[in-house]
Parts: sequence; structure tokens; C-alpha cells
Amino acid sequence: MTDILVQQDGPIATVVFNRPAMRNAISLAMWTEIARVTEGLGKDESVRAIVYRGAGTVAFASGADISEFKEQRKDTESALHYNAQTAAAYATIRECPKPTVAMIFGFCMGGAMAVAMACDLRFAAEGAKFGIPAARLSIIYGADSVGQLVDLVGPAYAKDILYSARTVDDREALAMGFIQRLVPGDELERCTYDYLRKVADNAPLSVRGAKVTIESYLHGLTEERRRKLRELTIEATESEDYKEGTRAFLEKRAPRFQGR
Repeated sequence: MTDILVQQDGPIATVVFNRPAMRNAISLAMWTEIARVTEGLGKDESVRAIVYRGAGTVAFASGADISEFKEQRKDTESALHYNAQTAAAYATIRECPKPTVAMIFGFCMGGAMAVAMACDLRFAAEGAKFGIPAARLSIIYGADSVGQLVDLVGPAYAKDILYSARTVDDREALAMGFIQRLVPGDELERCTYDYLRKVADNAPLSVRGAKVTIESYLHGLTEERRRKLRELTIEATESEDYKEGTRAFLEKRAPRFQGR
């Protein structure tokens, strides 16, 4: 059985953490595979959006597979290697040019929180639970992921979550801004895919440009980033999709965007 599944339905790809017997705990091999498949989907022109989810409805993922730590994180050298692999997985999701959504059923803990935070949006089923138990393992959570947590919930909530290692319930996660949608469990798949079909129907250059613009703002609008944004704006203005969007508007019909 493959521990990472990739499914595609039209323009939407789904990456599944497929270890339901272990609440989809993520092994070192899975971290490596997450980075590999995400990079491939980011380059696939047929894919316009990506969903990350766990198999079943018990857990998005319970975090890293701690049963591996005796071997995979047994000393400084192996721990640094392990951390580099997890960081690469998070970075690949974070830097993916396509819109990404974490679809969360059940437990989303530890490293799975970092996966969810690396996505653009987080949609959750009622009853979902969140937490970062690093303080119970004498682990310091990665700086990039902590930064994302601060961006999402603010410094006080970030400190609360990291200091206490407590579990945050669904309503509190929504109130603090960690998740963007909270729906009944039997509606989560429909809600997520209906939303992404709307996104996929929009002009890919516009969606990509919005993502790059927001990320550029968050990281600081340097002159180099402003130059890149100007180039993206010109690319969109000169595209066939811009002409198609204008024609469709004047002809009162739905546009058919090709991403070029």
C-alpha cells in the first residue's frame, strides 16, 4: 500500500496521507514523497489546485511518526537530516504556485499542523482537533512554521499553543483564525471541492499573481519583488486569457481560460 496517494479529478489534485491505521502519522519516507509529488503537481499544467488530506475521517495526520525517532532522530546528525526533510516538505507546499487547501478531518497535530499552515487555506470538519506537542518531546518547532503560526493567529496565541502543547478544538481554531471554514463532517468534501472548482475556473495567471503578490507583501516588498510583480502583471495583460476574459464579458458567457 502506498503511503502517499495522488488523485486527480479534472483540474484538482488531491494528495492523501494514507496510513489510517496509524492516524496517518507521517514517516520520513513520506516527508520526502510529499516534497516530490508537490513539486511535480506545481509544474503540471493540467492541475490548477491541490488538496491535502488524510485517509478516512479520523485524522488529517497525527503528526510525524514518533516510532521512527529512535533511529531517524537518534543523534544530532540524524535529527538535522530529519529536520531538513520535513522543512523541505513544508517549503515545497508553501512555495507551490498552485492554490493549496488542507482538508482536515479529526486530528491535526505536530508536523501535520505545519503541513496545514504551509497550505494557502485550511477547511475543517466539526470535531477537528489541533495541537503542537513539541514541548512534550523537547523539540523546538521550526522557525518558518512558527512564523506562519504567528501570521495566522498572532504572537499571543502562538505562544499559548507552543508553551502549553495543549489541544485546540474546532471552534477555537476558527475563532483564532487558524482555519477558514468549519463545516459538518459530511459537508467538508463538497465544500472544499466546490470552492476549488470555482478557483480552477478563474484565470490561472490571475490566481498565481494574487498568490505571489500576497506572499511578496508578507515577506516585504523589496525592489526585486516589485520587479517580479510588474513582470507578472505584464504577462497577464499580454495573455490570451486576458483577451478571452474580455470577450467573454462582452458576450455575456463564461470564460474558458487556458493559463496562457
